[in-house]
Amino acid sequence: MRAETAKQRESAAHTARLMTAVDRWSFELVVVGVSALALVILTAPTVVVLIASFTGGQSLRFPPQGFSLQWYDALLTRSQEIGVAFRNSIAVAAMAAAAGTMMAVAAAMALSRRTTRASRALDAAFMAPLTLPTLALGLGLLMLISIAGAEPSLVTLVVGHTIIVAPYVLRTTSASLSQLDPALVDSARTLGAGPAYAFRTVVLPLIAAGIAAGMFIGFMASFDNVSISLFLADAGTDMLPLRLWNIIENLLDVRAAAASGLLIAVTGVLLMVMERLTRFSRQMRN
Repeated sequence: MRAETAKQRESAAHTARLMTAVDRWSFELVVVGVSALALVILTAPTVVVLIASFTGGQSLRFPPQGFSLQWYDALLTRSQEIGVAFRNSIAVAAMAAAAGTMMAVAAAMALSRRTTRASRALDAAFMAPLTLPTLALGLGLLMLISIAGAEPSLVTLVVGHTIIVAPYVLRTTSASLSQLDPALVDSARTLGAGPAYAFRTVVLPLIAAGIAAGMFIGFMASFDNVSISLFLADAGTDMLPLRLWNIIENLLDVRAAAASGLLIAVTGVLLMVMERLTRFSRQMRN
């Protein structure tokens, strides 16, 4: 009787271990499968555009007709309008990133480690541009400047892009501030440092990586933004996303794919540099 009971217990334990292993393997299989599917969905458009940009044909199609660098040559040597739009996008994104960074860092310093309802409401207000549909945001900004008696211009365009940039910098800067030991600032103040000097010599060096990460994300979000530029740009300010959209819509010009390929390559290089300098992925996880 005891031998049978021992065998039954051993069999039950073996079955339990087997079920645990099957459950773990099935879970890992599902996670790996879903992750692989997500990876394919996320990277497929980029891969398709890159392959199509090397076509030897005269129109944008996939799969490409042969292999050629002619469209990259045309982009660099015979596309003055795209070059102008590129410089405009760089200038607007740089100004918006600078303005948005100053605003967001000041807001993060004011809101850090505060848990009052007012601080939570202000934080939600700063993050609102990321939760609203960009078309609705662009239309709302256009109506606002019309009510104020202004017209779309470079200034209004930079203001609109600044609204897009600031939330990214606020989030990464707040994450860096949450990891900052308050005793460091208290020590500096105790030794006679004023608020500005303590911020410049103690706080800023420690949160610089978070600021740089947010500024980089905001810059790329501004550079690639279509909706805000569509509503707030004037007739004399041609932005690269709008120019590429017009080229694809009207001509199916392969130069748009070549421009996208260059942007993908440059963005990838910049992303690796930012990761090396600021531990970009760690700032995003925080």
